[in-house]
Amino acid sequence: MKFDEINLKPELQKAFKKMGFTDLTPIQEKTLPLVMDGKDILGIAQTGSGKTSACAVPVVQRVDDTKNTLQALILVPTRELALQYEEEVSRVAKFSKVKAFAVCGGMDMSPQLAKLKDGVHILVATPGRLIDMLYNTDLKLSDVATVVLDEADEMLKMGFVEDVDFIMSCLVHKHQTLLFSATMPKEIERLTKAILHEPVTVRLTTGEKRMPTSLEHFFKKVHWKERLNDLFQYLETEQVGQAILFVNSRDKVTELSSALNKKFDSVECIHGGLEQIKRSNIFNKFKSKKIKFMVATDVAGRGLDFDHVTHVINYDFPFNLESYTHRTGRAGRMGRKGVALTYVGNRDLFEVKKLEDKLQLDAKWLGVQPDLSKAKKQSGAFQGGKKGVYKKHRSKSAR
Repeated sequence: MKFDEINLKPELQKAFKKMGFTDLTPIQEKTLPLVMDGKDILGIAQTGSGKTSACAVPVVQRVDDTKNTLQALILVPTRELALQYEEEVSRVAKFSKVKAFAVCGGMDMSPQLAKLKDGVHILVATPGRLIDMLYNTDLKLSDVATVVLDEADEMLKMGFVEDVDFIMSCLVHKHQTLLFSATMPKEIERLTKAILHEPVTVRLTTGEKRMPTSLEHFFKKVHWKERLNDLFQYLETEQVGQAILFVNSRDKVTELSSALNKKFDSVECIHGGLEQIKRSNIFNKFKSKKIKFMVATDVAGRGLDFDHVTHVINYDFPFNLESYTHRTGRAGRMGRKGVALTYVGNRDLFEVKKLEDKLQLDAKWLGVQPDLSKAKKQSGAFQGGKKGVYKKHRSKSAR
């Protein structure tokens, strides 16, 4: 289905032409008519499937821009995703009078309050900052007609379950709720029953490959002492447009980025310990291709859309299946070709076997392919040699 086949406002159609959008992604095609018909939605879809636009388009379509009131609320787990959502909604609303704004922690609240007083139709927020505003300002949710919870499983994993419950309890009037999640843990099932009214489930993972089909998955078994030199050789010989290199701790971010800076130009690093202004600046430079290599913790592995990423490299083996899914999903998004390379040690082989089975990976091996049938589960698998991080005891520095 194409965008011009949908009954959208002329201003939105003009924006899509300006952005060069013609065809809907599968989740957009399935959800847009339902959302515009006022249905509650439970959307289960792989990373990179177009969930952000699937939310942004109908939300902008349903706003009455003749009223200067808050009419849509979008909740997301991280500051980076909030800013990305604001950007996407603003692109869709470019030729309309619909105004979108993002509020999140780590930033001065005063400018955010001033912007809200000027009038905002669509508010994108992280749960903590929104609750601060509900308690300490005169922010009203009484005209909110549409609520979106995106990356819901990540919000709950980050400890926002009580915050989400409180926010939803403030919406006592009739409204539409759209909940998007990559996975369906029990807490999401509970939340779904509590806040969705006769929802339509859109599921694009069951019976399909859970990873983007345009993404190639490579693994390489390397001793941790030889891993850095192997990485240097790989980056020197592989045609890399842009790459994100994931590690499991802030210390490793500093260590690896320092080593890369001695061999390559255009290297930056990012983790949850950086000030929000610096993090946003790095993300913006990376999106505009001013940075070629970005070393990151999982703070860059969830929901963020980087158009030009050709390679994702798991320098440290991911903590779990979800981490692998979201890290590697930074490449191969929206049908674009991408490569994911994961370094593997002896203790990771059983986890690789699980990844192949559960994600239905068509995995390829660089170098000698180990016999995964003999791999055994390791207790408290240790990542990255002597300076690694235990899976079972993930420290705060991991973000």
